[in-house]
Amino acid sequence: MTSHQDSHQGASYRTLISAEDLHSIIHRRGLVILDARFDIDSEDQALVNFGQGHLPGARQADVAVHMAGAIIPGVTGRRPLPEKSTFAQTIRDWGIDELSQVVIYDDMNGIMAASRLWTMLRWAGLESVALLDGGYQAWVAAGFPLDAETSQVARTAYDPNFLDHVYIHLPEIEEKSESGELLIFDSRSLSDGVPSHDAIKGHIPGSQAADRALNSAPDGMSWRSSEELRAHFQALIGERNPSDVVFYCGSGITAAQNVLGMAHAGFDGARMYVGSWSEWITDTSRAIDDSWEIGESGPVAEV
Repeated sequence: MTSHQDSHQGASYRTLISAEDLHSIIHRRGLVILDARFDIDSEDQALVNFGQGHLPGARQADVAVHMAGAIIPGVTGRRPLPEKSTFAQTIRDWGIDELSQVVIYDDMNGIMAASRLWTMLRWAGLESVALLDGGYQAWVAAGFPLDAETSQVARTAYDPNFLDHVYIHLPEIEEKSESGELLIFDSRSLSDGVPSHDAIKGHIPGSQAADRALNSAPDGMSWRSSEELRAHFQALIGERNPSDVVFYCGSGITAAQNVLGMAHAGFDGARMYVGSWSEWITDTSRAIDDSWEIGESGPVAEV
């Protein structure tokens, strides 16, 4: 966790926050909690789960509704970013402004899709944004209360200053994928038993493996310590500047966990190729590297 002191809010959480720390600030003015639970195989389940119980005061943040724009067949990947104006309105509708402390959670340690939303809020110029370490399960395990009611939200007038450098897009990836100018990592777990949602398998030429499951502790549901993550990512990137590091996955969801993990480890500035593999393969003339496989553990769906 990185933090600073602010007379209005107190400590600012910018990467991770524990269930205990969140419980201690649950009544803080300006706190906004977003429930980003999502089931890729049953997208309607997110709303069902939210209605059955969520953290007190939480607002629902749905991948398909709030975090993705229109899919253009043959052009975009499966989860393109929404238009800036649309996402800006979503942020206002959630009651977020520049003074908010935002906390996001899901029930898969950030990969579905709390980390994606963390990157999107940083894209929108917000800094005080953190994931709940251990997610929904950590809150429940600590014995903290849940709520089944939908809270009234006071909309804000926040006008985001979008930071386009947060993401990297197809033209730059195409230009630099094999030159070595970028250090590109495939975040997917392709071990046996993990389904693929793309018809074509392979990797972007020049990319290496960085299974996002390795950000998690052995229990699979909490993050490794910042010290462990620093050693992990240091071994991957060496002396490269974090701004040269790019992560992708299937559709631009799970790779965000690596971007967040880098930031929590002290390597802020890594980027996500948001179109990811599902965009890369829309043009069959693009090169595909099928010479290697990822065999590391990661028993979660590839998205």
